[in-house]
Amino acid sequence: MTEELVTYTLKEKAAWLTLQRPQRLNALSIPLLDALLAALQKAQADHAARVVVITGAGEKSFCAGADIDSFYNETQASMDEHAFRERLLQLFELLMKLNKPTIARVNGFALGGGFGLALACDLVVASKNASFGTPEIQIGLFPMMIMPVLFRNMSRKKLLEMIFTGDKISAHEAEQLGMINYAVPAEELDLKVSELVQKLSTKSAKTLQLGREAFYTMSEMDIHQALPYLKGMLSQNLHTRDAREGLQAFLEKRPAVWQDA
Repeated sequence: MTEELVTYTLKEKAAWLTLQRPQRLNALSIPLLDALLAALQKAQADHAARVVVITGAGEKSFCAGADIDSFYNETQASMDEHAFRERLLQLFELLMKLNKPTIARVNGFALGGGFGLALACDLVVASKNASFGTPEIQIGLFPMMIMPVLFRNMSRKKLLEMIFTGDKISAHEAEQLGMINYAVPAEELDLKVSELVQKLSTKSAKTLQLGREAFYTMSEMDIHQALPYLKGMLSQNLHTRDAREGLQAFLEKRPAVWQDA
């Protein structure tokens, strides 16, 4: 992992992954994407981290999307564009398959690929001065790589309006539309994220992992596929030690002691 591009901090049982390019509004370059992928893989293997928080350095931007200057030039455009697309694909797939919950802490602009990165996380907490948008249309591009993520988190009509016009929306509107979980004053952002981390870290990691996997797998199925699949996943859940402990603790009227197994 490239230390100066993405920092990894263990705090409150969460791995905090911070994009460290504030001078470029934390825009995505190929090296930054490589560093973020490495940090996510580290978080996945880190048993001390029960939650993953992704944020951007500084107060102005979570992530302003692709840093076009960093990978586009006339002689290497084709090769570098392909590499950038491949990294984005790997990033979204890894986020979907991760073995623990993810929270996007959005502290400013979340545009283009940064918008996709935020909505690819399970939960999104934004400061009220944050904004979201897909400005690609303004430079003759279309947000192809982030559309699957946006499509799963937004209504069709609002998504089409945003990707056709390039207009941004506020954190307040995003919250009202159900795209994000919370829009809070900037001074309360860390408090709200910490509150969610604390809640999630008290749950069985094994149950969260199984449930998260089931949720995203089910979302690709019709109901006739989903029901038998979830029947099998419930069977797996019931056979975990944590499920047995949880049921026993409920009957004995005591807090459960999770083994994360």
